[in-house]
Amino acid sequence: MATKPDATDYIIAPDPGAVRLTRAVEGIDQNGAVSRISVVEERPLTIFLNAQEIVTAMTIGDYPEYLALGFLRNQGMLLADDDITGVDYDDDLETVVVRTARETSYEDKLKKKTRTSGCAVGTVFGDMMEGLEDVRLPQGSVRTSWLYDLAAKINRTPSLYLEAGAIHGTVLCRENRPLVYMEDVGRHNAVDKIAGWMLSENVGAEDKILYTTGRLTSEMVIKTAMMGIPVLASRSGFTAWGVEIAREVGLTLIGRMRGQRFMCLAGEDRLVRDVDPSTVAVEDKKHRRKSAE
Repeated sequence: MATKPDATDYIIAPDPGAVRLTRAVEGIDQNGAVSRISVVEERPLTIFLNAQEIVTAMTIGDYPEYLALGFLRNQGMLLADDDITGVDYDDDLETVVVRTARETSYEDKLKKKTRTSGCAVGTVFGDMMEGLEDVRLPQGSVRTSWLYDLAAKINRTPSLYLEAGAIHGTVLCRENRPLVYMEDVGRHNAVDKIAGWMLSENVGAEDKILYTTGRLTSEMVIKTAMMGIPVLASRSGFTAWGVEIAREVGLTLIGRMRGQRFMCLAGEDRLVRDVDPSTVAVEDKKHRRKSAE
């Protein structure tokens, strides 16, 4: 029987008890009784690249520096060879300023804005497909035993979702070990935090798996591919464009991971089926997210 993973199993794990991330709110339940529940905080964070204001994101407020770095990198505004000279966060002003040795100006790019399908309304500037034609994702194999282990471990990890709901999680993994678990009101923010951590810590992507609790949309596929991660997995389902892009860039796309089941709609050649699904434990109801109901 799988046990609840300890937070020390991760390099970065959710902190559901952090005071700044949730607030107790009093309400009335279906029986007319007064009840207090925890709700997730949501606050603005304005991101600057050098002297230029880029975007204001709504976020739970943790790891603002990683969020800023990852957002700029995934937007193509930070280049792979950029010399980042500073990342300055001001809690009072709720701003992050990322500074580079290279002079930057993205006025034209900022004029073209796409509202994505993220639940907290993500934003992509410029052509969403820009840069994908140069993406070459690494080959390698993904053992199905890793996928089952990851799903079981991540689903039992104490998280803000289990504490308060209304939030998405994204986890950077290597083989069957979850490494960095980020949460936010929008799954795009959680992915950007991971991208920022990888950039800050100079962590390679070639042997990683990205796991998300949200839908496998075009935005999620594009971000994963731009990060150089060859495998994207989720408890949730797919969009047709997400599948199409994954097939074009050679990304392994796995969804509907619930207990013994999963569905792979792109990059199946990476899968190594090293475990009989019938031997995998059925998912306990108390660990199911709403997407599994």
